[in-house]
Formats: sequence, structure tokens, C-alpha cells
Amino acid sequence: MNRWLLHPAAKPVLFLLCLLPFAALLGGALADTLGANPAEALIRGTGDWALRFLWLTLAVTPLRLWFGWVALLRLRRMLGLFTFFYAVLHFTSYAWLDQGLALDAILRDIAKRPFILVGTAALLVMLPLAATSFNRAVRALGGRRWQTLHRAVYGVALLALLHFLWMRAGKQLFGEVSVYGALLAVLFGARLQAWWRKRHMPRPLMPAAPGKG
Repeated sequence: MNRWLLHPAAKPVLFLLCLLPFAALLGGALADTLGANPAEALIRGTGDWALRFLWLTLAVTPLRLWFGWVALLRLRRMLGLFTFFYAVLHFTSYAWLDQGLALDAILRDIAKRPFILVGTAALLVMLPLAATSFNRAVRALGGRRWQTLHRAVYGVALLALLHFLWMRAGKQLFGEVSVYGALLAVLFGARLQAWWRKRHMPRPLMPAAPGKG
């Protein structure tokens, strides 16, 4: 698997695959094949894909730990940026198709409906993560500060899951929410296990200096 992931074509292929949902939604909108309520289909579709890409991004480290797929790390940045891309499309679709791009209406709606407030908060937390996803930003921040900042992705995941839960709660549709929640628990558990092992792993003994002991 690592050999395939290191292939020069891996990134271009992943890029095209990540664009397929956008192409399908755009094509459906242009061809008027999104059903009786195309606006809702676009809002829901972009939101669903933002969630899926966020979970895929979070799965990179657990998959590396479980299966030794170290080369997955070179694809994580692209998955994270596509998460942000679909999240922006989701919010833009809502602001345009549901609120007519009226800023005062959008702000009132955010303040009135908690699930939109939480979703907007998740997008705002993602902004600095997307803005610092490049090598120049890593060098400017320093590795440790960059890692600390990007741990906020776990907060984004919790906010996104809460947004999805509250959105589905009105219609009592909890099946998909339960699946996403269970997957997130597994991914968080894998990271906590890795952190625990690293923290409690016995340190190797330093060899004695020559002539001592």
C-alpha cells in the first residue's frame, strides 16, 4: 500500500476523486436532476461531503498506526483542504439559496437556530487551519506551535457532529448521526491510545560513558 501511495500519480488521482462529488452536484444543478427541492439537495449534499472528508482526514493517523501506511500522511493535507472546500460550499449554498445572501437575515438566522450557530463556529475554526496548511506557514509558526493549532481539528469534528445531530433531531433521524458518532469515537480512541503508549513507554537506557561504571 505504501508503494501505491508514494506513486507520483497518487496525488493527482486523489485530487480528481475529491472533485467528483462537486462535479456531480454541479452537474445535477445544471441539468435540474436534484429532485423537487434542488436548493436543499445542494445544501445537504455539500454538508454531507464536508463531514465525510473531515472524517477521512481524521482517519489518516489511525490508519497509519494500525496498518503502517506511513505514506498516507502525504495525502492528509489535500483531504483537509477539500474538507474546508466543501464546508465553504455548504455555507455558501445556505447563505445564497436559503437566505438570499442577505447579511442581516443570515446573522439573525445564525443567532436564532443553534445548529446553524454551531456549524458556523466549526467553519470559523477551520479558517486558520486551512490558512496554515502550507509549508511556509509551518516554517513561520514552528513545528510545535503548528501542531498545537491543528489539534483544533478535533474541536471542529465535535462541532460538526453536533451541527449534524441538531439538524437531524427535528425529523428524529438519528441513524447516520449514530454512524458518524461511532466512527469519531473509534478515531478519537485510536489517538488517545497512541498518546497513552507514547507517554508511558519506557525510555531506553543511555549507555554508560567509557571508563565509567
